[in-house]
Amino acid sequence: MFDRRKKSVFQFDRKLNWLLIAIVMAVSPAWFGALQAGPIAVPNASFESPVTLSESVTIDSWQKTPKPDSWDENSSGAWTNLTGIFQNTPPGNSDHIDNCDGNQAAWLFADPGVGLFQDYDSMDSNDPSPTHAFDVKFEAGKSYQLAVGVIGGGYSMLPDVPLEASLYYRDPASNKVIVAATTITYSTAVFSNRTHLIDFEVNVPTVKAGDAWAGQHIGIQMLSTVDTNLMGGYWDLDNVRLSSVLAPALLSPVRTNGQFQFTLQSEPGYAFEILTATNLSLSLSNWTSLGTVTNVTGAIPFIDTSTDFNQRFYQARQLP
Repeated sequence: MFDRRKKSVFQFDRKLNWLLIAIVMAVSPAWFGALQAGPIAVPNASFESPVTLSESVTIDSWQKTPKPDSWDENSSGAWTNLTGIFQNTPPGNSDHIDNCDGNQAAWLFADPGVGLFQDYDSMDSNDPSPTHAFDVKFEAGKSYQLAVGVIGGGYSMLPDVPLEASLYYRDPASNKVIVAATTITYSTAVFSNRTHLIDFEVNVPTVKAGDAWAGQHIGIQMLSTVDTNLMGGYWDLDNVRLSSVLAPALLSPVRTNGQFQFTLQSEPGYAFEILTATNLSLSLSNWTSLGTVTNVTGAIPFIDTSTDFNQRFYQARQLP
């Protein structure tokens, strides 16, 4: 659930015979309220593929980070063995994860540079070229949220071991450029047991048209950023969720035949009350209601047939 709110305000100035559009950012629990997110499908988000009866180092849809030069496979084993998937044990077992999504989850060792990522051009171990299955872009006007279930502390993990979850895009040279990230730090206060996943979030504020990531493909990454002095142990990961929210906005103002029209843009299916006032400084209780609309498709026009005013402001209030 997103907790960002917006107010979009139109000012109609009849004397000057022009329209001034003012987008006003505000935190106002009584105004738009908590905005609900629209889910975005992430391939193999719950690590259910391939099906394994115990564990496997093969993970469909997710690419493993490349082996660093410092990792000696002769002495330390195969780099690809540091990430994999496992089957959750049956209920009643002492190591059963009680909120595992599906039957499987993933592990990721807390060694420097170990990670899993997925984007438009990523590959898994079964595909010789990108499948482009995760084809989602950062869109202007939308905010984004990544959530992932995590358990820390495997194999006597030391306190303060970090794991970074991030959303990124690739630059023209194919380098990952992080847009937003959250560092998950192991402690027994946060991870009191090894049988319950805890959700952590990465939030990207509303994307602006001028942002470098606007229109770029979204990438998801879980990366061990631990130093060598704290390395060791492993994380369990599950239930990767990506969602977006289209910020409500009043767009495309037009005055025709003495009537004023604009378009309300929002996530589809939400209801709004359209309010108007001649003075922007008035308290909300003194604004006049022009009626309610349900934005079925995501963009709906609204016409005010009474615009015989020197100046008028418009706002849209999201209804419960």
